[in-house]
This record gives sequence, structure tokens and C-alpha cells, in this order.
Amino acid sequence: MSKVNLTIDDVPVNAAEGESILWAALDAGIYIPNLCAIRERKSPFASCRLCWVEIEGVDLPATSCTTPVKEGMKVQTRTPRVLRLVRTSFELLISHHPVDCARCAKNKKCELQRIAREFKFKLKPGKFRKLLRELPVDSSHPCFILDPNKCVLCGRCVWLCNEVQRACALDFAFRGLNTVITTSGGKPLGESDCSACRECVSVCPVGALIPK
Repeated sequence: MSKVNLTIDDVPVNAAEGESILWAALDAGIYIPNLCAIRERKSPFASCRLCWVEIEGVDLPATSCTTPVKEGMKVQTRTPRVLRLVRTSFELLISHHPVDCARCAKNKKCELQRIAREFKFKLKPGKFRKLLRELPVDSSHPCFILDPNKCVLCGRCVWLCNEVQRACALDFAFRGLNTVITTSGGKPLGESDCSACRECVSVCPVGALIPK
């Protein structure tokens, strides 16, 4: 596969042609925040809206997971416009996420914590009003627990369950702020078609899916 040369934050980067800016940056040790990115997925979800970058010669910021690298491209990941967009997306997520890190099984391994640490954000909603959903926690499965209140709707578990494992036990339901990850027919996980592979737990970036 042919390679292209570009710079990201003024660092020379060599990446495979057609690779997204996000993966080129991460491979080069340059952190771009993301929750929904899956390298194996051909069409990115682009749902978390955290991976913004600015590209020289392009008027508007772009999501790095959906933008392929090009020869000679110059990318910046920490401009004022990028930081403003990332902060807004992050604060929107936090506005309906129960922040209880000390008692969360994902504490110190949570991607939200990493973003806050990297960008010096507070784990608080900021200018947005806190809107917690108080949904029931599903602990019916013998292997893991699903807490929809902590779910950031990244879609990783849905993609893996349906496209990789072919179990088709998890999917999205409803729309807007009411969107949740659930099973077919809304059955408890313990009564679903789950194959108990627990791969969904391994890809969850927060504490929404945790092992028992």
C-alpha cells in the first residue's frame, strides 16, 4: 500500500494512503479525543463529535475520523476553534453522564477521564444543564452489567455484536435524548440472544458495560 507524507501539529507523519487523520495521528503518538472510532469499521460512526481538527487550506474544522490523509496535508489538533468544539462536545456528553468515578468499575481506565486529563477539562457539564436519565440498570446477564445511564452511545458494542460476533443481541432504540442501547424487543440481557462472548464489555470506553 502506498504511503503519503503529512504533518500533524508540525510533526512529520507517514501514513497509508486512504487512512483517516485520526488513526494516522494516534499511530504517531498524537492524541485526538474519540469515543466512537473503530479502526475496522469502513464507515465511521462519527457520532461523538470529539475528534475535530483544522486542515490548512480548508475553511471549516473537520472530524478526523472521516477525513482521509493526503500528501502534503497540514493538520492542527489544538487550535482555538478545535478546542472550543471539543469542549462543547465534551460538556454535552457530561451533561447527561452520571459522574461517579470513585465508585465506577472503569475508574482510571475511562476514556472520558482521559479526555478531561489531556485537555484539562472538568468532569462537569459547564454551561449545560445536568440532565440525568435515571434508567434501570440491567444486571440480568450472568457475565456483565449494562448501565444505560453511563452509556455515551458510541456504538462500539452494537457494531461488534452485530457485525463481528453476529449475535445481534444489542442495538439502538428510540431517538434524540431518548436513544438507548438495548436488546431486541427490549428484553433483559439475560433473556436475549447474547452469546456471552463479553467482547462488548472490552470495547466499551466508559463504565456502561462492566464484567460481573
